[in-house]
Amino acid sequence: MIVRRTGSLWRVGWTGIIAVCLLLGNQAGYADVRPGDRINKSNMEQAADFLHPGLQWCVEHGLEMDIVAYEAATYPPVYDAATQQYQPDVSITADGQSLLNYVAGQPFPDLDQLDPLVAQKIMWNYYYNPYVTDDLTIRYFDADTGPITPRGMKIERHFVFEHLRRLMYNGRVHVDPKPQFHDNPEGFRYRESLHPILEPFDLKGIGSSMARYLDPQRQDDTWLYLPQIRRVRRLSTAQRSDALFGQDVDMDSYGGYAGNPAWSTWRFLGDRTILAAVHGRRWPAHWCSGERDFVFCDAWEKREVWVVEAVSRFDQYAYGKRILFVDKEAFYTPSSDIYDRGMELWKIWINGINVGYKPFPEAKVSVYEYETGFIPNITMVDMQLVHATRAALPSHEFPGEEGWYWNMGPKVGLTPDFFTVAELIRSGR
Repeated sequence: MIVRRTGSLWRVGWTGIIAVCLLLGNQAGYADVRPGDRINKSNMEQAADFLHPGLQWCVEHGLEMDIVAYEAATYPPVYDAATQQYQPDVSITADGQSLLNYVAGQPFPDLDQLDPLVAQKIMWNYYYNPYVTDDLTIRYFDADTGPITPRGMKIERHFVFEHLRRLMYNGRVHVDPKPQFHDNPEGFRYRESLHPILEPFDLKGIGSSMARYLDPQRQDDTWLYLPQIRRVRRLSTAQRSDALFGQDVDMDSYGGYAGNPAWSTWRFLGDRTILAAVHGRRWPAHWCSGERDFVFCDAWEKREVWVVEAVSRFDQYAYGKRILFVDKEAFYTPSSDIYDRGMELWKIWINGINVGYKPFPEAKVSVYEYETGFIPNITMVDMQLVHATRAALPSHEFPGEEGWYWNMGPKVGLTPDFFTVAELIRSGR
């Protein structure tokens, strides 16, 4: 069966009709939005074609979208060069769980919707996206969590984090060693640490550290340090879907999806146009007012996305499935819908992105020769509990902090020594 709508082609079988209906919602097929429009719950039918279920819920609960013109995404020149050099040798295993002969760049620049492995190839492009190729440091960011009420979020807890850091071991194109660490006997894909928590007081010093491996059969090593009891707790891979410390956010939802592509069964649902916050105009995070303050107010544009469904291979995984909307140009997820084990809509993750050569005009360190993305605001909403977690990256409590540092390595203090359990414990004292 073939379903055509708004210029997009959806390939589904009869067993996929329910999934497609969920994605289409109450879309009329004739509405449109244009630069200068402001979309809110009073006129949301105008944007019906471009709202997936989670976004529709947010608009119904107060989200306002200022519509701007679409702008194309560009890649760092060194990433393009790596794609041209290495891509001809890349292939994928028959089960879609591993890449063969991958070195750097985009694994699959030419995608065919009729390819039975197109969903997996989209996700491998996402996994090796053009922007976070070597390393990442985010400094001094915060998060608020609480119920959504008609008068705004009732803040239950306020969190402040010192660092989130990630070090890639392959696919590197900016910082030596390139294109990979040769001293990597453990077979890391990357290592990541989030520590320490600075606020609230009762969680001060808590942090996590994890290692992901190139071997698709090897699960993550994830460690959580609890200084109050002086214990390091190991988390299973399935527990990465569990929300921690009263927040709505889980480790596998970072960025929209932070799991290993090998750990899910993937299904291609088609392509479509959605509204996404890609070329934001405000820095730092600007939360909407009143009932809308669970989410940011900024510029939104129409983006072409691939739609893929992920079902975890782990029986204890908290979610029944994720629907990821993967930008066709930038290969990131502007937003994603998450369903519970009963396949009822549960959560949405929304990224608010600013594109430029630096996060703001006065920035001195996080400055690039190519346009890249900075993410000053994210929101995760639990629609069943009418509860949200919003994060400002960086926090308003640190004026002048640049917050985001892509692909800078030792220049911003990022070395392999940061990603040890010993460092996790030391920083939490």
